[in-house]
Amino acid sequence: MLSTGQAAGLSNGVKVISFDILSIFPEMFSSPLHFSLLKKAQEKGIINISLHDIRNWADDKHKMTDDAPYGGGCGMVMKLEPVEKALSAIRKKNREDSTVILMTPQGEVFNQKIAAEISEKKRVIIICGRYEGIDERIREHLVDREISIGDYILTGGELAAMVLIDAVSRLLPGFLGNPESKIGESFSRNILEYPQYTRPANYKGWKVPDVLLSGNHAKIELWRKTESFRRTYKKRPDLLKKLKLSAEDKKILDKIKKGQI
Repeated sequence: MLSTGQAAGLSNGVKVISFDILSIFPEMFSSPLHFSLLKKAQEKGIINISLHDIRNWADDKHKMTDDAPYGGGCGMVMKLEPVEKALSAIRKKNREDSTVILMTPQGEVFNQKIAAEISEKKRVIIICGRYEGIDERIREHLVDREISIGDYILTGGELAAMVLIDAVSRLLPGFLGNPESKIGESFSRNILEYPQYTRPANYKGWKVPDVLLSGNHAKIELWRKTESFRRTYKKRPDLLKKLKLSAEDKKILDKIKKGQI
């Protein structure tokens, strides 16, 4: 087992999540987990991440974690026994309730709502699938939730697990330097984020909108809301169906649809 978690002395009441990752290539996580905000979150003790090599629970001398599928067919299948033994060992060592997630193309498609649900858990165990597939009994008897990060195929669940960990972790108090940062992010409110600009105000004739330089906060907020609706309408109109719109929002959206603003 490789562990990247830092046991920080945090006061009671601070939300902490422990992630246990089961993979045959745990080394894949070393670089992403040791940089930027994920690194800082581990140092603060906001998240604890432990990496487990499934091969450590394989019984044969070659540490095999795959075998040919019953009934024939191409590819190899991830074996049941090493995964079950790994889960049992983790749960025996850590008594708190845990949620077991299998990263698989067959799972529910990951989104901000699911990230928020997972962020409420204390311990999350993630199984990273490999090969042609997994023994179906892993899915039937060992897993609480199956999650996909999109309708495409990856060579394994490791990259998908990294996406999940990052999205969930940033929802925890203390992860972001400014707690208000996540409020305006895309998908946090089922609407895309408005355009952002910084210095210089004019570069090669590419100018920042005048309203952002006006200092008029009311106009700036209205501009940002309008641009969020404009982007969402053009790029992700499906998200608008999930929104509860105020009378003002409906007027803005109607004008956008008619090309009046």
